[in-house]
Order: sequence, then structure tokens, then C-alpha cells
Amino acid sequence: MKRRNSIMSQASSEIKFVLLVSMVAALGGFLFGFDTAVMSGANGFLRSWFELGDFMLGWTVSCLIIGCMAGAAVSGTLGEWFGRKKVLIAAAVLCTAGIFVSAISPSLLIFIVARMIEGVGIGITSTLCPLYNAEIAPAKYRGRLVAMNQMAIVTGIFIGSFLAFGVSSIGNDAWDISTGWRIMFGTGIVPGLLFLVLLFLVPESPRWLIKKGRAAEALPILLKIHGEELAKKEVLDIKQTFKQDEEAAKAASGRRFTPALRTVLIVGIVIAMLQQVTGINAVMYYAPEIFRQTGAGTSGSLTQTIMVGLVFLIFTALSLWLVDKLGRKLLLLIGSFFMTISLAIIGFAFLTGQTSGPIVLICILVYVAAFAISLGAVVWVILSEIFPSRIRGLATAVATMALWGADFAVSQSFLPLLASAGPAVTFWIFGATSLFTFLFTLGFIPETKGKSLEEIEAMWETKYSGKQESLYQSLQD
Repeated sequence: MKRRNSIMSQASSEIKFVLLVSMVAALGGFLFGFDTAVMSGANGFLRSWFELGDFMLGWTVSCLIIGCMAGAAVSGTLGEWFGRKKVLIAAAVLCTAGIFVSAISPSLLIFIVARMIEGVGIGITSTLCPLYNAEIAPAKYRGRLVAMNQMAIVTGIFIGSFLAFGVSSIGNDAWDISTGWRIMFGTGIVPGLLFLVLLFLVPESPRWLIKKGRAAEALPILLKIHGEELAKKEVLDIKQTFKQDEEAAKAASGRRFTPALRTVLIVGIVIAMLQQVTGINAVMYYAPEIFRQTGAGTSGSLTQTIMVGLVFLIFTALSLWLVDKLGRKLLLLIGSFFMTISLAIIGFAFLTGQTSGPIVLICILVYVAAFAISLGAVVWVILSEIFPSRIRGLATAVATMALWGADFAVSQSFLPLLASAGPAVTFWIFGATSLFTFLFTLGFIPETKGKSLEEIEAMWETKYSGKQESLYQSLQD
């Protein structure tokens, strides 16, 4: 009995350690979510203060994403060179500095540059935080621990929405336009500094340490995660995987991306882009603008935006519980199905002018709930676990850069598309991409629930290498 209690106590201690470390890493996602909500609440005031048209407002909102793309592009290489922890600390510095300068910006140019600097930091964290959590988490908990990054994003959105609403209520419109938006952005310094300080307390990724020949440093970390017996086995498994990777790379005659690796990279890039082209950040950035199109006033539109944030938070929390129970693929299928239906109804409501009732709000809430339980959390899990170890850093960076590129395209084009094609066509386009997501998931996304990163890597090689190597060779001949 005592031995059983001792084992349970040790397991509890291990879970607490991994949970706390994962929560710190996920704070990077909180910064992005917070910025998304603040920008959603402030963009009307920015439009007036800087005298922006639709295009320039879209650029002011989406310039952050240019920085995100740049950060994601270099994150893989930097993470491989210097380790996950050091690069995340540098990213936290960039985020905090960008937030501070954007809050005090005297001109539009400085505001945009500051947001790009913040974006570089967010781009790095968006790649390395889920990757770090995947590398440190036990297989049976990996889905929910990696999905904590999305939970942090959504929590940031929810808190940021409340803050934007609260600040906008302090003064009149003139005060909001001159001062309110600065306070909204400036409060982001607090989570930025918290993220920076706490990163000094977390360990380096044990898989990265082993890859760099520093297994002695990795073992104490793995002992805290797995306990003695499993930790030693994990070290051996990781070493064996890296050895197999080296042999596979030599066998590929200099081709870093074998057919199996190219397949998994394409799958990762496509699912990353689909997370954004289904329209979620257009809805989150411009929720007040959308609700105004239905006839809601400024106060009503901000209240409805808070409702959207609350639904996003609740269903993201639900996804953390379901992702390791139902699996990644089933959640993607359920979510993309309901996204398609709700977006189709929203488009029809705008087409027929039936927007004064609750139908648009209800369908947007259904859409956000479906996204939160599927694409929102699950895509980050998939990107953190499907890539083999020898290309994991680079491939995750490429897929994340594609995700941010899709986000930029949607954010920049949403308002002009809304003005030219109308809301009905705009939402039907998002509905069509949601339908494509359902079909793509059905045909190409494997189930990775409960598998170790090494088992997932072997699965891809087994599934694709043989037949595609033959095809590749025949094409070469």
C-alpha cells in the first residue's frame, strides 16, 4: 500500500512539473491572443486617430503578421542552434519591447514598426512553444499539453476583450481615440514581462540536449517527467531515433527530404494554412465591425465580441480534455463540419437581409465553438508531433510561416472583400474552405493519439517511404 501511494505521489509530482513548465511556455500564445483582442477593440479608434481607410486599417492590423512570418521563418534554425529556451527568452524580449513602443507611438510608422517587432517575437513563440511542449510532454498527455498553447491564446483573447471593453467605457469617444487605445496596448507589457521572467525558470528541451550530445544534462529533466525507469528508456529511444535519422539521411543520398518527409511536410503546411483561411482571425480581429453590419451599435458590438471570446475560451478548454480521448482526426472532422454549416447560414442571412435577429450571432458562436474544439487547438498539436526529429525544427517553422502567411492574406483582404463582394460571399468563401478542410482531414490526416514522437515518425516512414521511393526512383530513371 505504501509502495502504491509512493508511486502515485511520484506520478503526481511528475505531472505537476510538466504542467507548470508547459503553462510557462504557453504564455507566448497568451501574448498573441491578447494582442488580437486589443486590436479588435482598438481598430475603430486607430482608424480615427491615424485617419485610416479600409486598406490601411487592414495593413495596421495585419503588419504584426509580417513580423510573425519573419519570426517563424528563423525560429527553426535558431532553435536548433541555440536551443528552445534561449530563443524563447529572446522572443519574450522582442514581444515586450514591441508592445511598449506601440503603446507610446507618436506616428503610424513607428506604431507599425513596433507591431512588426512584436510580431517577430510572437512568430518565434508560435513555433517553439508548441514544439517545446511536445518534446517535454509524456505521450499520453501530449495532446492537451501542446493544446495549452491555444488555450493561452484564447485566454488572452478573452481577457483582452474584457480589458478593451473596460478601457473604452472609461471616457468618451474623443478620449478613446486619443488615449484609450494606448492604454489597451500598454497593459500587454505585464504578461510580456511575466513570460520573460518565468522562462528563466524552465529547463531546456531534453530532446534538443540529447541531439546535441548532452544526454547527461537531459536525464535529470526526463527523471522529473517520467521517473527513473521510463526516463532511461526515453534517453535510449531518442538516441536510437537520432541514429536512425542519420542512417536514413545517408541512405537518401543527400536528399534531406525523402518522399515520406515531403509528404508529411505538405500535409503540415496545408493543415496550418487551413486553420487561417477558414476565417477565424478575420472574425476575431473584426468582430465589432461584423456585428455593426448586423445593426448593433458600438456598445452592443463590443458586448457580442466578449460573448465570442467567452465561447472561444469554454470550447478550447473542452478541446484540451477531448484531444487525448477522442483523438485529433475526429475532432477536426466534427469541427470543420459545423464550421461549414454555420458559415453557410451566416452567408444566407446576409444575402436575404435577415440579420437583425440573433441568427448571425448564434451562428458565429457555433462557428467559433467548432473552430475552438478542432482547428484551433488540434492544428498546433499536429504541427508539434507529426514531423520526424531530423526536420522537426525546420518543418515546424515552415508550416508555422505558412500559417502566418495565410493569416496575413485573410486579415489584409477581409475588409476590402467585405466592401466589394459583400458579407454573404465573404462568409461563403470561408464556408468553402471549411468544407475542403473536412475532406482534406478525411483523406490525409493520420490519427496520432497516444503515440510517442518516435512511433509517429516510424508510422510515416512505413506508410509512405516504400511506395514513394519506388515512384521517385522510376521518375529519376
